[in-house]
Amino acid sequence: MKFGMGQSGPRVEDPRLITGGGRYTDDHVVPNMARSFFLRSPHAHARLKSIDAKAALAMPGVLAIYTGADVAKAGLGNLPCMPIEMFPLKRMDGTPVFHPPRPPISRDRVRHVGDIVAMVVAETVNQAKDAAEAIDVDYDELPSVTDPAAAATPGAPKVWDECPDNISFVQRIGDAAAVDAAFAKAAHVVAYDWRNTRVSQHWMEPRASIGLYDRHDDRYTLISGTQGAHDTRRFLAQYALKIPESRLRVISPDMGGGFGGRSNSYPEMAMVLFAAKALGRPVKWNGERGESFLSDDQGRDTVNKVELALDKDGIFLGLRVRTIATVGAYMSVFGPWPAFANAGGLAGVYRTPAIFTEVLVTVTNTPTIGPYRGAGRPEASFSIEMAIDLAARKLGIDRIELRRKNMIPTGKYPWKTPLTYIYDCGEFEVVLDKAIAKADVAGFAARKRESEKRGKLRGLGVACTIEQSAGGFDEACELRVDSGGSATLLIGTHSHGQGHETVFRQLLSDKLGLEFEEIRIVQGDSDAVPHGHGTFGSRSSGLGGAVIKLASERVIEKAKQIAAHRLEAAADDIEFKDGRFTVAGTDRGVAWKEIAKQAYAPRMLPPGMEAGLAAKAGFTPPAPTFPNGTHFAEVEIDPDTGVIRIDRYTVVDDVGTVMNPLLLKGQIHGGVVQGIGQIMLENLQFDPESGQVLTGSLMDYALPRADDVPNIEVDSHPVPTPTNPLGIKGAGEAGTVGAMPCLHSAILDALAPLGIKWLDMPASPHRVWAAIAAARKKKKAA
Repeated sequence: MKFGMGQSGPRVEDPRLITGGGRYTDDHVVPNMARSFFLRSPHAHARLKSIDAKAALAMPGVLAIYTGADVAKAGLGNLPCMPIEMFPLKRMDGTPVFHPPRPPISRDRVRHVGDIVAMVVAETVNQAKDAAEAIDVDYDELPSVTDPAAAATPGAPKVWDECPDNISFVQRIGDAAAVDAAFAKAAHVVAYDWRNTRVSQHWMEPRASIGLYDRHDDRYTLISGTQGAHDTRRFLAQYALKIPESRLRVISPDMGGGFGGRSNSYPEMAMVLFAAKALGRPVKWNGERGESFLSDDQGRDTVNKVELALDKDGIFLGLRVRTIATVGAYMSVFGPWPAFANAGGLAGVYRTPAIFTEVLVTVTNTPTIGPYRGAGRPEASFSIEMAIDLAARKLGIDRIELRRKNMIPTGKYPWKTPLTYIYDCGEFEVVLDKAIAKADVAGFAARKRESEKRGKLRGLGVACTIEQSAGGFDEACELRVDSGGSATLLIGTHSHGQGHETVFRQLLSDKLGLEFEEIRIVQGDSDAVPHGHGTFGSRSSGLGGAVIKLASERVIEKAKQIAAHRLEAAADDIEFKDGRFTVAGTDRGVAWKEIAKQAYAPRMLPPGMEAGLAAKAGFTPPAPTFPNGTHFAEVEIDPDTGVIRIDRYTVVDDVGTVMNPLLLKGQIHGGVVQGIGQIMLENLQFDPESGQVLTGSLMDYALPRADDVPNIEVDSHPVPTPTNPLGIKGAGEAGTVGAMPCLHSAILDALAPLGIKWLDMPASPHRVWAAIAAARKKKKAA
């Protein structure tokens, strides 16, 4: 089988995965393996007065019980937070960011429901669970606060004594004075408040970890699904275990989804390694679905105030956004990142001359917040896109035309926005026009009338969004060609559902002329792969593709020299195409496999050339990329029940060069579904008094199902970026970035004729029905 770049080749990994051939963390079983269970706090905030584990230790099969005191005595370090090392974050008074320490096990206090109190290791999981129930913990319950904004109010319960106002840091971005001046001269101002609900991340396989320790090599091995094996090794080795990185191997096997939450280094990872060394045998932990709601990184959870200033003709003058966010009780590895790092997306695809945002970040008695598909990008796009809709209604201007009037024109690049982004390329109006045609916006009025005949409300939603992707960290790979001509790619990215095994084979097949079956992909092993950062931020196709291209070219260059030596020609005269080297202008040539065989025969090589055919490559992007697109959605609402049906959904995206249109559509579909989930269904809730999780299972935390999702039409308008060799911008988060504002736009458009101007997410049937009932009552009273 052979598919080249740009072709819709089917995913080669799917037959293995859907027939039970996947090797997830739980599929790994090692000899003499013990099992573990973590005792978690039932309180959102409490002092640990005492922990009595004597009875539990005496129970059958129990091997050890570890508490915070044991961890402290052993010298384990706190888990890290990288953004505070990368950005000069400050508090309100200019003092450094408050960074709450996060030991692997809580010591004196617990600060959220699910905080780890003890680790039990036994021969079986059930023995460990039974022993955990026998541990006597004396808690002194304390007041708690779970809402980001409530935490910042005077008199709120203190999550940490060292941070009496609960404010970890404040980030201000943009020109506040310029924005104030813009609002002072504005003919129109629209303002609204919105709550970005907290969401719970869910993967096919809940988190799991296996820790091994080899006392002869004094070396650890962690088997655990992570989005980046090398970064996880660094975080755990340097900060938690306090050992050289060379003494820790991290293996990340098959993993059913990452979404950002699997980029964190969790306490359980450190503890299985600690326990494996202490007990002299491997230790395995399997998280349960219920634990996910209490211990995994969660997403979003911000309170926002948005203001947009316009002149008399509807031209944007200034945008001001104030946000209160939270990191939870602690900071995960990338915890603060979503609150501010992608705030540049507030500029959207528009020419707004002045923008300012202030982000106040609090600590709360909740699990940690971390990146979740988009990591601040959907929030930024939602803020500006909803403001445009409200402004259009206030000014009596068509929503699409108001966007068009303010769009950055084609050809005006590089375009420096008033915040942090510099766009390198794009054709925003062309993308908009393609989406208008594909979505049949012209036919919406007729469809709306047809819905009205049936007593239904129909709305059209639109969002023109842009995001930052694939910047920052470098990426690396090694390409090895064996003597038979087959290739092995060892790469630092990690596929957890995206289809890397397919698209990377496509690229190598294009470059080397090999069949898919002749290419092997190795990932997720810090011993096998020399270097890399993993998969997050829609970076793998652009940066992973770049290093594959570079390594391929280096291998081909060496192979050309070997071919030139064999064919008695100059290397510059050697051409390579379709797996064959030829002397330009002649029919003299030699096959790829012959050259690969010769590469391992030193006496047949050019003088001074080393045997072998391999190359390493690294690539650091000079700047991020900016995927962008236009989404249209149509919804139909039953006013008697509040039930929303998404009737049509259309996306036209510019993600740069498209490696595989079929897989691109899959990425966009998945992102859109997660946006649909948050707008219509998902909302992780806490009891405001006790801090208990009220939506702690999939019985009451609603994830979207197949019948919640329409057919999603996807088209592309690629404008290649100059920031990487393949011109790829990235697509992993684009669907979510556009879906959140687009779907909310459609729902509000359907409700607008009733006088309903705003509706908080999630737009559940009850919430929609209540809004309709209130509007009808108000109209009747008038």
